[in-house]
Amino acid sequence: MARPYEPGPKQFVFTAGDGSVEHVSVGDPQEAYLAFSAFFRGRDCDTYTIEDEAAGQRVVLMPRAGVISRIRRGDQPRSEHLRTDRANRYLPGAMLFFENGYGGLDRFGQWFPGRADLDASPEARGAARAATFTTEAAAIVEVARIWADSGCVDPSGEYHVFFDSHGVDDDRAERAELLQLIGFLGLERVDAPAGAAGGEVWVRTEPRLDAECARWS
Repeated sequence: MARPYEPGPKQFVFTAGDGSVEHVSVGDPQEAYLAFSAFFRGRDCDTYTIEDEAAGQRVVLMPRAGVISRIRRGDQPRSEHLRTDRANRYLPGAMLFFENGYGGLDRFGQWFPGRADLDASPEARGAARAATFTTEAAAIVEVARIWADSGCVDPSGEYHVFFDSHGVDDDRAERAELLQLIGFLGLERVDAPAGAAGGEVWVRTEPRLDAECARWS
């Protein structure tokens, strides 16, 4: 059972690019997710916005542009933007927002402060993102996040496999970021075995990586 909102119920406003507006009052994140799923799946629009007016936060899903934006008002206003090429990322992003608001999306992907940043090549975005991690502790968390999104441990237990079964044209920005962080952390990348998908990255297990990936499993 989903953890109830305290205090509850909580109010959200859903809007879509076709002018539709829906106000909902819900007792927990799962109830909010179900209401938004019905709203989202029932139309074909360029934008969908979820607003938590009381908290001064909102998330904007833009499927046609391949972008998710999150906005926070108040004493420390902030907005960030994420590029996504996968249609199955929008509703999970909404669920994270329902669970923990703006901060719930911190580890959802590569966030950038400006929409213009998203126009760079995937490799440039990945390198720019990797450069923001200046400590080993933060970098290993980011590596584990990337692994948790699409990785596995190979049957031998000796390697963490990133982008399991993904092609070389998939996840280019996150692969570029990962490769730079592997170098920064001194992790050992090994050649993928024959028959592996072209986009996979294989890294030998070691205590730092094992511990952090276990936290995300």
